[in-house]
Amino acid sequence: MVAAKRAASDVPAAPVSSPDGVAALDRAFSILFAFRPEDRGLSLAELAARTGLYKSTILRLVASLIHHRLLVRFDDGRYQIGPATLQLSAIYQRGMQLADVILPLMRCLRDASGESVSFYVRQKDVRVCLHRVDSTHAIRDHVREGDVLPLDRGSGGRVLSAFGGARGALHERVRRECCCTSSGERDAETAGISAPVFSAEQPLAGALTLAGPRSRVDEALMKRMRRPLLEAALEASEMLGGDAAPLKAALALLAAEGAR
Repeated sequence: MVAAKRAASDVPAAPVSSPDGVAALDRAFSILFAFRPEDRGLSLAELAARTGLYKSTILRLVASLIHHRLLVRFDDGRYQIGPATLQLSAIYQRGMQLADVILPLMRCLRDASGESVSFYVRQKDVRVCLHRVDSTHAIRDHVREGDVLPLDRGSGGRVLSAFGGARGALHERVRRECCCTSSGERDAETAGISAPVFSAEQPLAGALTLAGPRSRVDEALMKRMRRPLLEAALEASEMLGGDAAPLKAALALLAAEGAR
């Protein structure tokens, strides 16, 4: 009996699966999540390369995905995400309000830092405080929901400007690091650190800002809270269906800086 042997590089890698889940569902979901925004359809070979699944396995799974309209097959054999995903997305977006996502994360940041946390959105040439979680300290930066602040001063304004297309070295750095710090810029006694939040509805949902008196929000606190802030912005962006790639890259950059 002669058995053909595969080279190690030819053997598809096992897809990531949930330890408590159903293997077949994990494999089916790995097919759906193999698609990227720029794709205009994937061939069977491309799906196999991206998922690590055998072509025979993919063919069995896509039959069910096509039946439930989660996947479509073009005449030339390419596959693409199906229309049922739009229905699920609409249901999710109607049920998931921004406040439901952002406020719990803001409270966690407040508890971890002891300082106030705000969420700013851009309205033309200004920013507006949409959500606010106050510090428990008597002395704090006094911003209320609905307050209008400038775009050209303060970490929150800088983040909104940078991801709104503003040019210059400062904004390039903010876009690369997904983070901006400010001390005494908007108010002589206030310092803050901000990160962007992205969503499916609009590319830039807003800016998450931790701020307080400069005596407490010093360089050491902003350095300590940079990772938690980026992680909170990443979690919010993913829950809102936004493109979290810039935040993931910023966290990788931060990890590389810490390893030096």
